[in-house]
Amino acid sequence: MQHKTQSAVFGKRREPHTVIIARGDEIRHFTIRPWIAAAVGSVFVAVAIGYLLATSYLVLRDDLIGASVARQARLQQSYEDRISALRTQLDRVTSRQLLDQRLMETKVSELLQRQTQLYSRHGRLQPILDRAEGGGLVPELVPVPQPRPADRAEIDPATTAKTARISAAAADQNAPDEFALWNTRTSFAPTASAADKADMLFAAINKSLRRIEDEQITRLSALAQDADRAADQISEALVDAGFEIDTEADDDGEASGIGGPLVAIDDRRAFETRVEALDEALTRLEQLKKKATLLPIHSPAPGYSVSSTFGVRRDPILKTPAMHSGLDFRVPSGRNVRSAGQGKVVAAGWNGGYGRMVEIDHGDGLTTRYAHMSKILVKEGDIVERGAVVGKVGSSGRSTGAHLHYEIRRNGTAINPLRFIKAGRKIAELL
Repeated sequence: MQHKTQSAVFGKRREPHTVIIARGDEIRHFTIRPWIAAAVGSVFVAVAIGYLLATSYLVLRDDLIGASVARQARLQQSYEDRISALRTQLDRVTSRQLLDQRLMETKVSELLQRQTQLYSRHGRLQPILDRAEGGGLVPELVPVPQPRPADRAEIDPATTAKTARISAAAADQNAPDEFALWNTRTSFAPTASAADKADMLFAAINKSLRRIEDEQITRLSALAQDADRAADQISEALVDAGFEIDTEADDDGEASGIGGPLVAIDDRRAFETRVEALDEALTRLEQLKKKATLLPIHSPAPGYSVSSTFGVRRDPILKTPAMHSGLDFRVPSGRNVRSAGQGKVVAAGWNGGYGRMVEIDHGDGLTTRYAHMSKILVKEGDIVERGAVVGKVGSSGRSTGAHLHYEIRRNGTAINPLRFIKAGRKIAELL
């Protein structure tokens, strides 16, 4: 084995490391250079460090994965909590909307029912108002809500409630009807919701319908009072004239003895009560008018004055006191003679001193006579109406000149016609 000389310029000479392996007679040796040793050491150190790093990574990886999983779980839980909160809020909002919708549907149904009820009252009111107008009363216009196209068809409350919410939300910009116009004139808070505006809209509609109901009841009461007043005037006039009229106590609350427990009534019953009261008042008025029409309370010569009154007077021919059983009207010859009331002609022809005479039976023992006529225009058995022409004025019979002799007899006894004529003048406008 040869040994190479090493330079000792820089100090002690270093011999290379030699590894000798002997096996039996065989001997092997390896010379290890420093750089080889350094390389092998470096590789060993690198492997050791890599091993340590890999081991550390494997050890720490579970912690990192666990931390990441925990972080993901926390994020997921946070998201789930937030989603749950949002779902709860959405359910609350949805529930409120459903509740608002149900409330609106209920209110819309109630309002439509009230409006339909008010409109249906018009069918009940119209005949009785026609009766009042035909009876000489002047009924003030009773308000009634005009039906809209939707009112004539089947209405879905849910759709109507949805429409009401939309209309309430846009009421400030678009006013579809009179109630929305009221909505635009009302100062809503800037933060008012659509439901609040809808409530205000419903309140306005309800107030309007309530006003219509109150006006209907008030005006029906006024009509009933007018009818009772007119009936009382007719009754008083006929009683003053000597007719027997069934009088009833006025239902105006002015009697001396009244009372009783307070029993509240609803609007429907109040309306029905007013309608019944008006119907009874009109029935009474119509009966009195019918009776007054039959009675001889009108002048047979309207517009002409009386020349001779009822009672004792100087006879125009004999110039002696005599009983005058009627009234003489100063009427020119040929003018019309009119029936003082409705009745049946029981006599039409010549009757001694009466000359040409017509006698009419008005019932209840009352008859009227029209004498001294120049011409008779009816015949016995005819039914004549009040004011019908029964003949022409003349001077037939025991008479000194053209005039109309008019008598009223009750059960054959002559009575003063002037009382009847005065009663007729008092109630002429009511008939």
